[in-house]
Amino acid sequence: MAFPFAWERTRVSLVSAMSENPPNDVTGPVLLFDGECGLCNRVVRRLLQLDRRGVLRFAPLQGPAAQEFLRAHGLPTQDFSTLVFVPDWAQRGEKTFLLRTDGVIAALHACGRKGPASMLRLVPRGLRDAGYKFVARTRYKLFGPWQTCPLPRPEWTARFME
Repeated sequence: MAFPFAWERTRVSLVSAMSENPPNDVTGPVLLFDGECGLCNRVVRRLLQLDRRGVLRFAPLQGPAAQEFLRAHGLPTQDFSTLVFVPDWAQRGEKTFLLRTDGVIAALHACGRKGPASMLRLVPRGLRDAGYKFVARTRYKLFGPWQTCPLPRPEWTARFME
């Protein structure tokens, strides 16, 4: 069955969206995530929904921009079990990035979701990060790898750096 033309325009996956936007002119907060993880991609889609102002940008940890960032900051380039929140991509040379649950809290805050971010901040970092690491170790078993599917809104394509 053929889809209407309008639907075909929205058939943009996270992977193809990431290959269209050069990272050099990006400013503002960027979330680096595991582009092959089912859970991570679901989280990114949820953040896209929550971020009504369109402030937060995204890049896969496996992509060239994220790999360059990881190398520049001495972070692992082959371990994709953590997310990295960069408060301002234009200032990415500075060591102001946040990892794991601190990155999640910062991403929620950037999306204007200060309530949930404040609630998470009440839990001690050690406990939050222990839970995060457990989920990170089991995420492929629980959620599987990401299966490419369309982005519901074509305007979200511009929010991906690669």
